[in-house]
Amino acid sequence: MVRKRRMQGKKQFLDKVVTRFRLSERVPPHNLYRRLAELVDWTFLYDETRALYSHTGQPSLDPVVFFKLVLVGRLENLVSDRRLVEHCALRLDILFFLGYEVDEELPWHSTVSRTRQLFPAAVFECLFDHVFAQCVARGLVAGDTQAVDSAPVKANASLEAVVEKQAAGARAPGPHVAGRDDRPVVPAAAVLTAPAHQLRQLATGQRRRQGAQTGALGARHEQARLLSNKTHYSPTDPDARISVKPGKARALNYLCSLAVDTAHGVISHVQADYADQRDSLHLPRLLTGLQRRLRENELPLRALLADAGYANGSNYAQLEAARITAWIPVFGQYKAEIDGFTYHGPTDEYTCAAGKVLPFRKYDTRVDGAWLKIYWATCSDCQQCPRKPTCVPGAKRKQLTRTIYDAAYRRAWERQQTRRGQRKRRVREGTVEPVFGHLLHHYGLRRLNVRGHAGAHKTMLLTAVAYNLKKLLRHRPQRQVSLAVALPRPMLAANWRAGRRNRHSEAPTRARAQPRTRKSTA
Repeated sequence: MVRKRRMQGKKQFLDKVVTRFRLSERVPPHNLYRRLAELVDWTFLYDETRALYSHTGQPSLDPVVFFKLVLVGRLENLVSDRRLVEHCALRLDILFFLGYEVDEELPWHSTVSRTRQLFPAAVFECLFDHVFAQCVARGLVAGDTQAVDSAPVKANASLEAVVEKQAAGARAPGPHVAGRDDRPVVPAAAVLTAPAHQLRQLATGQRRRQGAQTGALGARHEQARLLSNKTHYSPTDPDARISVKPGKARALNYLCSLAVDTAHGVISHVQADYADQRDSLHLPRLLTGLQRRLRENELPLRALLADAGYANGSNYAQLEAARITAWIPVFGQYKAEIDGFTYHGPTDEYTCAAGKVLPFRKYDTRVDGAWLKIYWATCSDCQQCPRKPTCVPGAKRKQLTRTIYDAAYRRAWERQQTRRGQRKRRVREGTVEPVFGHLLHHYGLRRLNVRGHAGAHKTMLLTAVAYNLKKLLRHRPQRQVSLAVALPRPMLAANWRAGRRNRHSEAPTRARAQPRTRKSTA
């Protein structure tokens, strides 16, 4: 049989006006944004933002539409507001999520930017708390163990535009009327605040690098300069800080600090910090916000996991005072034991190898303000000791300096050496570090599109909200599995007949046993 060939088809596009079209019918029930619209009750945002508007005037952008729009930008990995509006206009599911018809114009990108500046960070935190409470209600948060870490985020400013800071009271450079100094005063971020000895050290280091044979490209150029937060700032974003991460170029960054619950990887706290400070200095503020949020949801915090960047004596003491176990590795420079000396805790003193006692003498402070404990032996003990030429050849007595948090350091160091400490380290690496990878590469946190510390904090809160919403949508509650075995009917009938025969055979035996029992008891 000869099979007939079909004629080639050609689709004709007439671009006609559709008289009947319903947007909800074009978005399937399993769509991400349709499920997201049904998951969260967004009406509470009207109450949170009502005080920011007037009762008269032209209607503004709907607050619910604004938050949905910026969340779409996080979910779609879009940084630019202009690209976000263009992208939303092409997607039917996003239009349905925003509550816009196909023929309605979306808000301008400048309206989105102005509305972001209008809302304070407290409104964004309220949205984060609302989504976090839903994660707690679904059983996604245990609360007892939290993993903490930080990562730099590129600021919306260029390193090439940084300028030098000026002395306090100086006027900003620029044109002015002759005979009248009406130029504005230099802003606070442009004022030199570093001590004079630190500025001299920076200048000496720059001259040394220019004269040394380092081999770096442009190191000996006459215009080469060493950029530091103590001497330079960015006029574009004064809150951005110059920072460098091993293996990456120096840039203007903010620091994103996260706390992630180890049960299912839900973000429990996020904040924006300055990138020129150590991680250990940001932990007290992070711990305060984290405890408040967990307390509101009636969740206890018992353990905190972090890397060695958060190792600090005051942090150890604060966590112990709050009855929180600090699984934070001790920094490499700390030594739990001093060679040749033995510490006695009850008397707070050291004993040297020759048997001489070095009791606690006084407290002291370092240049950075850290408190120290000073131990030393008497001059008579050291002068008569045969070990003096090798122990203290150029001093009259032996002196030891320890931090006032030495006991807390020692306990943290002992926890670090156990198997449980090594297991906690692996839990931290498998919890918070993958979360940062997702936020930086899939949720638009690789670069900020706003300026200022407050704007950076809002963006990080929105990114964390989008991540937690994805967790909520993917969560499937565990169902209890029950197993029932169905027996065939003939087997059931046979078992019933066998049980009936057994009951009939046991009845005469019980009847014969009763008289013998009465005779034996009589």
